[in-house]
Amino acid sequence: MIQTSIKKRVIGVDIGNMLTTYAIVDIRGNVIAHDNFPTNDYPDVNKYIDKLTEVIVEISEANGGYDTIRSVGISCPSASYSSGCIENAANLPWKGIVPLATLLQDRLGIAVALGNDAHNTALGEKMYGSAHGMKNFIAINLGIGLGSCFFSEGHEHSGAGGYAGEIGHTCLIDHGRPCSCGLEGCLEAYVGAAGFIQTAKEMLEESDKPSKMRDIEKLDPKIIKELCDEGDELAIEVYRRTGYLFGIGLANYASIVNPEAIIITGGVSQAGHWILDPTYESFENHVFRNMRGKVKLLLSELNDRERDVLGASALAWEVPEYSLFK
Repeated sequence: MIQTSIKKRVIGVDIGNMLTTYAIVDIRGNVIAHDNFPTNDYPDVNKYIDKLTEVIVEISEANGGYDTIRSVGISCPSASYSSGCIENAANLPWKGIVPLATLLQDRLGIAVALGNDAHNTALGEKMYGSAHGMKNFIAINLGIGLGSCFFSEGHEHSGAGGYAGEIGHTCLIDHGRPCSCGLEGCLEAYVGAAGFIQTAKEMLEESDKPSKMRDIEKLDPKIIKELCDEGDELAIEVYRRTGYLFGIGLANYASIVNPEAIIITGGVSQAGHWILDPTYESFENHVFRNMRGKVKLLLSELNDRERDVLGASALAWEVPEYSLFK
């Protein structure tokens, strides 16, 4: 059979702890259409897949037709590209092993690729963001959890099972805080969003200094950042302590892989210099001395959701084309 044209659109899906964002992306990286729905509204994974199938078909039919879509790429925490499964996700409603790629491919009838969210974030940064043109870099996603991916000589390092880069679950403090993964003392338990808030609460108990944090029933990193802008000393100290520990974790990471840059993404990173300044100071004090002053710490300039669906779409282009409709 002579093929006279190729399909020039894919679907990129980013499954987050709160929202699932999906988009049609063309071969040049243009987002044709996008939308989202709450992830946590679907604690039953089968009903979630029903919903995801429905919205993918709907957005495709509304924008040129489902038959124009080549494949689907999905970015998700605790996902393995090699197995196509979500495996024991700590921060998602579905537990155990979920063969998401196979289940969705059976429903849609076209190729589906599943990849770890941190790995797809790095891919998005390489293709469209701060890592463009770099061969050796680390991308860190600092939000509810803490994930990462590193590229070495232009190639992503996934590891034997697809889980390389789990810096959030390296031990920072022996017998420290319990982590959602089941271990104790993980870096994520101190610098992820929940750990960040726990640090704030501990500091409020330790100190009798005045702080507007005492008057807020439900603290979050964004609110604490706003208090930093107002000069709240305890709020500033929360970011300083968090940055100090984060800097140690990044220094250990960099000392092993020797990157050109570390690109920090995710919700907590939006605190700007309040998190970056203490992180960089601690990083420089703890990294291997031959790397001091040579590794850039950068805050991502891309919108988180757009970058992550673009990274997922890049994954969709890499999977071999498949269709039940040929």
